[in-house]
Amino acid sequence: MILVMAFDKLKRKKVSNDDYVVALDIGTEFVKALIAKLDGEELQIVGMGRSRQEVSDMHSGAIADIAGVVRNCEEALADAEDQAGLQARKVVIGIAGELVKGVTDTIRYRRPQPDRPLDDAEMEFIIEKVQERAGRKAQRQIGLETGNEDVEVKLVNSALVGIHIDGYKVSNPIGFQGRDVAVQIYTAFAPMVHIGALERVADELSLELLAVAAEPFAVSRSVLGSDGNSNFTAILADVGGGTTDIAVVNDGGVEGTKMFGIGGRSFTQTIASELNLSYNDAEKLKVNINHDKIKPTIKKELDDAVDKTLEVWLAGVELALGEFDSVDHLPHKILLCGGGSSLDKLVEALSSSEWRKDLAFTKKPIVQHINPSEVLGVVDTTGTVNDHTFITAMGLLRVGYDTLIGSGEGASIKEKFNRLLRI
Repeated sequence: MILVMAFDKLKRKKVSNDDYVVALDIGTEFVKALIAKLDGEELQIVGMGRSRQEVSDMHSGAIADIAGVVRNCEEALADAEDQAGLQARKVVIGIAGELVKGVTDTIRYRRPQPDRPLDDAEMEFIIEKVQERAGRKAQRQIGLETGNEDVEVKLVNSALVGIHIDGYKVSNPIGFQGRDVAVQIYTAFAPMVHIGALERVADELSLELLAVAAEPFAVSRSVLGSDGNSNFTAILADVGGGTTDIAVVNDGGVEGTKMFGIGGRSFTQTIASELNLSYNDAEKLKVNINHDKIKPTIKKELDDAVDKTLEVWLAGVELALGEFDSVDHLPHKILLCGGGSSLDKLVEALSSSEWRKDLAFTKKPIVQHINPSEVLGVVDTTGTVNDHTFITAMGLLRVGYDTLIGSGEGASIKEKFNRLLRI
């Protein structure tokens, strides 16, 4: 057996070119690793691995124990590499947590020479101004929340949402004349301490860090694909173990992202407390909440415990969506992913009317899970990436694809400037 395993490892090819990318979704409950091959405009998943995290490894979506997370990543990567028969070198890692700030800012720029056609250099100058302003705003916000005014933050994602010239929306501003240019750009910032932990993980795994992506941004990339003129509109909610990450997408542009520290683990902890169980036993009971062999008395206690946390979670969703005051009305489509969203009660609660009565919905929301087959430009060839718990990792692959083709020629100005915005 040992000889066979050694032979299998020897058979794995080490790949260092740009044809393969690894996505590492370092979640509170699980690390998921996907290896994909770039094939034209498509990513083909050729390997998948998953490893459970210890309770002390993560805190509210952020790494708490680097050594423990590295061990779990190694285990997930080994499984993915065994399935793929190779080792890829370039990795995209997701970042989550309440201190990751993603907003869409609009900057209005009055051109000194309105009769001169806009060119690339002037657009780059405008974009730099938007990023600078968003960075200062994020630093102030994170500083207030951490009590550290000197906290260092770093841009992790940036994407063009829309451009208006003298009030007229344009898809390609180059060549237009006009005085007032309004540019909407989504930017996500995170504390350097969190990014540094991810960089250390990549280094310990001997992987080249291609990109760090705010996870709700990655989820939005999974459903938007490469269409620069997409009119896709929805609320995306990634319910993980430690956090819930929400993105509002309107006409193909990310309006903003919000995160709060309640996820699947909060439900488990309430069950453990209310039913006087260990964490592991409470998790098993939560996962099997609809099993017909659970005694009626236990089932009632279990439902009551879930409802208690559900009330707090819904309040978090309401608060997060209430902060999107720049949109006239909220999308009525709510798409879910992440292991925490597997609870049927959670879907039922979102479909109810009580929690949303003070929000800007114009019609009753349609709530459903994102299916891996709906992720644009990513195809699973393994047969193992089969439910909504893999959507974030698939979105990270999309970010990897965006980065890998960043030096190529794009079909639209939106793609061109989004390449400019990538870091």
